[in-house]
Order: sequence, then C-alpha cells, then structure tokens
Amino acid sequence: MAIFRPFRAIRPQAALAARVAALPYDVMNSQEAREEAKDNPYSFLHVDKAEIDLDPSVDIYDAQVYEKAAENLSRMETEGVYIQEESPCFYIYQQEMDGRVQTGIVGCASIDDYLQSHIKKHEFTRADKEADRIRHVDVCDANTGPIFLTYRAVAHISQKIESWIGQHAPVYDFVAKDGIGHRVWVVDSAEEVAAFEAAFAEVPDFYIADGHHRTASAVKVGQKRRQEHPDYTGEEEFNYFLAVLFPDAELKILDYNRVVHDLNGMSKEEFLEKLDKVYECQEVQGPCRPQEKHAMGMYMDGQWYLCCAREGSYPAEDPVGQLDVSILQNQVLTPLLGIEDPRTSSRIDFVGGIRGLGELEKMVDGGMAVAFAMYPTGLDDLMNIADNDCIMPPKSTWFEPKLRSGIFVHRLS
Repeated sequence: MAIFRPFRAIRPQAALAARVAALPYDVMNSQEAREEAKDNPYSFLHVDKAEIDLDPSVDIYDAQVYEKAAENLSRMETEGVYIQEESPCFYIYQQEMDGRVQTGIVGCASIDDYLQSHIKKHEFTRADKEADRIRHVDVCDANTGPIFLTYRAVAHISQKIESWIGQHAPVYDFVAKDGIGHRVWVVDSAEEVAAFEAAFAEVPDFYIADGHHRTASAVKVGQKRRQEHPDYTGEEEFNYFLAVLFPDAELKILDYNRVVHDLNGMSKEEFLEKLDKVYECQEVQGPCRPQEKHAMGMYMDGQWYLCCAREGSYPAEDPVGQLDVSILQNQVLTPLLGIEDPRTSSRIDFVGGIRGLGELEKMVDGGMAVAFAMYPTGLDDLMNIADNDCIMPPKSTWFEPKLRSGIFVHRLS
C-alpha cells in the first residue's frame, strides 16, 4: 500500500495566489518565461526558471541559476508573499478547463514507494533533465512543483472530498490568463486529515501521470540526504515529495502528435505506397481527428488522410506494442522514415494536442514533410503498461490542464 501524508505547505497569501501561480518550468523556454514574468515580481517563474533574473549569456544549468532560485524563494518568504501552515494539512486542488473539472488532493508521497514500485512509472527519464531538477530541488531545499499522480478512483475518497468542498470556502479561487480555473481548499481538521491519510493507505498503488523527471529527481535528492544523515528515521521531510493525487475517472489525456521534417529520400508516392502495407489510407476533407483507436490522421502536401492500421500490423496482446504511438514508431517512423530514437532525433517534432490540428497544417505548409494526428492514449492503457512494468514510447501522453507551480511548496528540512 502506498503512503500519502499531510505536510505544512508554504503557500502564497490569498491576494497574491493568482500572480504567483505559474505553468510548469518545462512547458516554456527561457525567453518565453522572461516575457511571461517580466511585469510580475511574484511569478513563481522567478524560482522555477531563475535564469530569467540573470543575464541571458548565463547558461541555464550554471550554478548561479540554482542559487538565484533559492534566493528568490527565500526572499518571497521573507517578504510575506508566502505563509506556512501551522500544522500538517492536506489540500484539495480543483481545476476547471472548458467546463471539465478535475479535483485532487495535495500531499506528500514517499520516495520508498517509488523505489518499491508502489508509485508506478511508464516513461524513461533523461539523465540531463534529472540532473537539472536534482540541483534545483537540492539547492532550494524544496519541492517547488507538484508531481501529477493518479489512482484508481475510490468512491468513499471522492465522497469525502465532495463533503469537504460542500462545507468549506476555498482559500484560492481564480482564473489564470489561459482560462483555466483554480480552486484550493485547506483540510485543516486533525480528524479529517487522519481520515484522508487512512483512506489513501488503502490504495495499493499510485501512477505517475505527468512529472517523471521531477519524481526521479526528488527521489534522488531524498537518497542523497539519507547519505548525508545516516541516522535518519524515515520521518524527515526529505523522505517525501510534493504530489497531487487525482482519481483516474476525472482525467483526460489529449493527443500527442508527430511532425516529421523529411521523407527520408522518398517521394510522396513512394512513401504512400510503403505506408499502404501498414495503414489503409483514404483522402478526407479538412482536418482529420481520429475517432477511434488504431486510426490516425495524416497531413501531407496540402491533403488530409484518414489512416487505419491494418489487421496484423501490430501485436494486439502486447500492452505497449498495440499503442497507436508504438504502431507508428515501429512500423513507419523507424523502418520507413529512418527515425530510430525519437527522443534524440532532430528530424521529428512533437506537438501537444492542446495546440490543435491547425498547428500541424501550419508546420507542414511551412516546410515539414508530414504530420501524424494521433488518437489519444487511454488512461487504462497507461495503468496497464505501468502495472506490467513496461515503458511507453516517448511523448505518448499529454495531460491538460497542467498543474500550476508555486501554489504549494514543500520544504525538505
């Protein structure tokens, strides 16, 4: 059984919450972050992407960046932008996007549960990305962005959440510039905190929805602190990391699309002829968003196609091999287009579904060779793959809405 426990959050004053809250560090580059935060000294980007407060010539992985992040976080606490809870609490975090609501619980998960696979992953991580967040967490002495976890919904937990919301006012209630609504309730009753903790202790496993690099980095910082404190008891805050737990029934995965720069020396006709062995393709009008599994849209040379995987072109019983992103990778991207490793190839771009199919048209009309509009990976697929200790191809899932950073900070000491 997995552990989920309350903590004394460092969180912004209610009047400043909307100005503090920021998109995750990894959804924008440094220049975009500079622009986003330029007129907002409270933006958490000053912590999560602290290079924006240094000369642009400074490398984003320079030690100065991490030192500046810690300095900015400390300053925000000293200036009263942040307050800290008197006693450990849970927090209900609700987001609303286009009329759809997802409601989770904010608390701390155990690094041991990750190491023992009670917190299940479905992606590989990159060492360079891990190293960046390890240094950030370690120097800041804090988890500054929550990990997006999910679990198989439990009726009585959902009922407890609804009951608390119905009887208490939120401490934060704002709509961000992108139109996403954010509401937070503090669960500060010792009795209810204990009841939530006990309820989650009955959940066998949690699943990483988004934040594999942040999770791995938080765990490695915890292990580092254990080495530095060999007499640790397991109760120290560095044994835990900041997370939000959402029930699977409330989440939505968007498509994660692919755009390839060239056809690997083939003409359009040659490519279509070879593709025909894997997919049955037909020309269609307008943007083609696939409506079922094992179908995809394709845009090339001003024309949309609906492509349906042919029977026998994928291993139906293989939890990873039957994914649409796997079929495309294994049957098209690698053998036909010569893209062996999509994580490192410069010939492929990935486009989150939030940007729409118009973005795919724009990229191909602007010089790319072909775009593939994928059917979204299902949450049941994600959990099944994680349960089987398997790994998805990179860029298989795109969750929306994104969790905001800066609303909750978890100190490690």
